[in-house]
Amino acid sequence: MQNDPELSGKYLGTISQDFVRVSDTLKEASYQIRTAGFDFPIFAICKEAQPVGQLLLDQKMNGTAWNYFASFLDEFLQRGLVTADKKEDFEAAYKDPDEFCCLFVIDEQFTNFVFIPYPED
Repeated sequence: MQNDPELSGKYLGTISQDFVRVSDTLKEASYQIRTAGFDFPIFAICKEAQPVGQLLLDQKMNGTAWNYFASFLDEFLQRGLVTADKKEDFEAAYKDPDEFCCLFVIDEQFTNFVFIPYPED
């Protein structure tokens, strides 16, 4: 589970621009998800409505390029987005949620995980 090089050129610019604006909200949401007893917070991001997670930040209301949906590993397992045989690989690749945000980028036929560091305080 690596950051895909294709992601860098095509998506990373708009994701980075958004992330500067929404990182504090995502970091707090990650903390709240973990405090509620759910491991491995994941934020699905897309430009269209989709069924994964709960809408956290609407692109129209927040002036961002992406919509942000809060979720966690168990939902991804239930939906088959991470298969049971890949669960350990995902957990091993998952970065410290206090330092990195796990994004699941959804755009038309492209989907991928990316870990982006939270800005230093």
